[in-house]
Amino acid sequence: METAKIINMYSLSETIASELFESKEYPWEVLPLISDYIKKLGPTLDPDKYEKRGEDIWVAKNATVYDSAYLHGPLIIDEEAEIRHCAFIRGNAIVGKKTVVGNSTELKNVILFNNVQVPHYNYVGDSVLGYKSHMGAGSITSNVKSDKTLVVVKDGNKEEIATGLKKFGAMLGDNVEVGCSSVLNPGTVIGCDSNIYPLSSVRGVVPAHSIYKNKDDIVEKKQ
Repeated sequence: METAKIINMYSLSETIASELFESKEYPWEVLPLISDYIKKLGPTLDPDKYEKRGEDIWVAKNATVYDSAYLHGPLIIDEEAEIRHCAFIRGNAIVGKKTVVGNSTELKNVILFNNVQVPHYNYVGDSVLGYKSHMGAGSITSNVKSDKTLVVVKDGNKEEIATGLKKFGAMLGDNVEVGCSSVLNPGTVIGCDSNIYPLSSVRGVVPAHSIYKNKDDIVEKKQ
């Protein structure tokens, strides 16, 4: 399942958490490790650039955090990020440089690479969002199956990978665009440079450099 491999999805130079990915093959392998990684990395951050704002919470001094935002550790907010009005960060989150976490957006157990935008009414849980990925208003990651069974990643070639995870939202590669009010079902993997139509319900693996219109209509982007 080449599309879903870290090496094909992410620019590791665009996250403070690059070390966490380097020994892994697939991005969801980092999900159980985020909390401990933040607790390890946080105390090593340059105190001239980052301040400790609570238990296991480190925020870059040049980041913008609105007074109404809620921050719970373990958490790292990197340089020039913007945490807007009533954002709800529940912990186990790494927010990349120049990333926007918007109005009433909720984060939990996530890594957002640099320049990610989740700016309007998004829920992002148990997920990894690559460099410059963007989730349109109201789009969410659904991170638990309705029957509560463990998540299996499936692609169009009938290949399957058992993740061993009960909670798994979505893996978005670099430069992914998710249309407004879309639902990314548990175990969704979207290859880099792909676009998801608004109002989509997505599951499985979406190839890189493609446009997802619906499950039966996925076309390659024209170069």
